[in-house]
Amino acid sequence: MGETTGMERVYRRRRRLPKRYFLVAGAVMGGAFLRLYTDDTGLRGWGTLGFGLLFLVILVMVPLNQFRAHTRITAQGVTAQWALRARTWAWREVYGIRVERVPGGGSGVTYPDWVVFLYDFDGRRFPLPQLNNWQLDDPYAEITDICLTAVPYRGADWEFRPAVEEQIVRRIARRKTWSVVVGVAVAVAMVAAVIAVVTL
Repeated sequence: MGETTGMERVYRRRRRLPKRYFLVAGAVMGGAFLRLYTDDTGLRGWGTLGFGLLFLVILVMVPLNQFRAHTRITAQGVTAQWALRARTWAWREVYGIRVERVPGGGSGVTYPDWVVFLYDFDGRRFPLPQLNNWQLDDPYAEITDICLTAVPYRGADWEFRPAVEEQIVRRIARRKTWSVVVGVAVAVAMVAAVIAVVTL
């Protein structure tokens, strides 16, 4: 549980990232870098530069995210502080706060199995930093307690609204579509770059 004083709750990092997170990330990055560096194509120089920049970003963002990112719950609302930016929602702007399972084979290894999202009345969702099963013993119990405690500050109970739920479903479908489009575009660009270098 976070630091608690009445409705005031601050959820910061209280546990270190699991060692397997660094082992898996290091193995993947190291393997990709080794494969690229030992390749005889002209990609070696660009690949080395790209990986250097990527490692630099990781070295800056991971510590920032671990020590700066947090979620603050108050009588006024919810504040999510990420590595570089923050956002606050008044309780009247919050449609729901939900614990959701992260899809994919890497969950539990390179990222938590369960994370917490805040939904607004337009169906948009936002991750709440440090509210996940890596930092909380029981995310469901914690979020249930937050929602119950927040009812007097919302001025209303947590109501199921079909129109908002439809918006949420539409946005999820849109995100999935864009993820596929971006993934295909990146793959095509990488293949095209390799072909261009090899045929030069």
